[in-house]
Amino acid sequence: MTVQGIIKRAMKRLELEGKILTPDAYAEAFCKEANKAGVKVEDCSHLQKMTESLSKDLQKDLASFRIKTINELVRFLSSKLSRTNPTKCADVLEAQTTLTKRILQVVEVLHNKEAAELAHKSLDLISHAPSASQLDQFRQLWVNFITTYDDTFLQKLHQFGAIDSDDLKKSISSLNLSAVSKIEAIDKMSMQKIASLLVASFVPSIASSVNDNIATLSARIKENPSLLESANIAGDIKSTIALRIALDKKSVKEMVESLDGVVDKLSLRLISMIESSDASNADIQKIKRELESYNQDSGSNFKAAHKKLYTIAVALEENTQLLSTDLKKHSNEITKMSKKIHKLEAELDKTRKESKEDFLTKLYNKRALDELLEIKEAEFKRYDRNYSIVMFDIDFFKKVNDNFGHDAGDAVLAAFAKILKEESRTVDVVGRFGGEEFLAILSDTDSAGGFVFAEKARKHVQKSRFMYNKERIKVTVSAGVSDRKKHVSLQATVNSADEYLYKAKNEGRNQVAYKK
Repeated sequence: MTVQGIIKRAMKRLELEGKILTPDAYAEAFCKEANKAGVKVEDCSHLQKMTESLSKDLQKDLASFRIKTINELVRFLSSKLSRTNPTKCADVLEAQTTLTKRILQVVEVLHNKEAAELAHKSLDLISHAPSASQLDQFRQLWVNFITTYDDTFLQKLHQFGAIDSDDLKKSISSLNLSAVSKIEAIDKMSMQKIASLLVASFVPSIASSVNDNIATLSARIKENPSLLESANIAGDIKSTIALRIALDKKSVKEMVESLDGVVDKLSLRLISMIESSDASNADIQKIKRELESYNQDSGSNFKAAHKKLYTIAVALEENTQLLSTDLKKHSNEITKMSKKIHKLEAELDKTRKESKEDFLTKLYNKRALDELLEIKEAEFKRYDRNYSIVMFDIDFFKKVNDNFGHDAGDAVLAAFAKILKEESRTVDVVGRFGGEEFLAILSDTDSAGGFVFAEKARKHVQKSRFMYNKERIKVTVSAGVSDRKKHVSLQATVNSADEYLYKAKNEGRNQVAYKK
């Protein structure tokens, strides 16, 4: 390539790079194009030759400053020569760096977390030969700190003594710390008393049991009274008080309904007896008037109602002989009624046996379960639709009856039945197999799927709160799982589930056993 071609390319390069045509810019572009074309031009090698003639230290400095032209080299060497005492500059720089480190070490031990952390990071930066950009970044961090620093928190201490923002040590020594501790102690005691009163107000005054939400909030406030200072707790307290009122209202309604039922039955019975007896008897007429007055006085409270019922009972006791005489006249009718009652009871018992619903748990009873098992067995034989059987048993159920009474045991059975309903699918069947044993029939499910269902039910029972008369009853269940495809018959499948149930109970209870 000719020199003219290199010149054209150099001019084109300057145009593309948007540079102004100056001698230095042209010389740099010309040398680059000549080098690219493989043409050696002596003028382009002057800088390299001059650089090679300098000391290694100067060559190293030139490399860091990226000197590209003769003019830049001249300016660099001039600045080097103008430094009359480079050793002194290095000493001053070293002394300034050491002073900076000592200042940062002092800041690091001052009682300000943000300043100490920033000082620690700055010391670490200086120890690792930072670049100019890194130093400038940290300079900006210090500028940000000093411009955003806020010492208005000191004004809160004025009530305990004089505050000097220029001398924190003097300010601290002048504080009346005994007054601070006394106020804190009083505040803490006050919060505890308020918390105790508030928790006491959560307890229903009429209802016999505490709702789980009320118990949870009460425990939180007792454990940490300072929660009352939080704005978020106000909504929870209002909701809890509303819930307590609702529980009391519900209990009052139930008590009134119960009392109304007793009074209505007693009123009808006595009025019938009164009207069929001697109407001239003054005491009987008095009882009738009392009953009428009670019915009219619908606003009576529980104590007044109790007093009236007691008065009626006393009057009845005093007039027993008169009433018994009247009853003897109707002895034949009573005998006939008694026979009818026995007959009706027998029919009722027969009807209950024919019923498919367990009267206590409202689940399927054993009769219904047997019929549904036969249906599932028919589906299995005809369509090869597998199903699994899960047998549940409430652990130590006898202890619940012995320690809390049969009413508590019935409540536990009903609660467990509700859990089984919640955990089962619409295609599943759950029922009471007998006593504290329950059975689940899971459609299109093998033993592993049955285990998943049984384990969910077991965990649900374990974490539930079974309360009776303000006492918590600890309840767990054991379960055994088996599926039809692994056995020769329906009965064998049921027996297998029962065997795995007893395996779970023998191995510690509160677990599910099945063949994996």
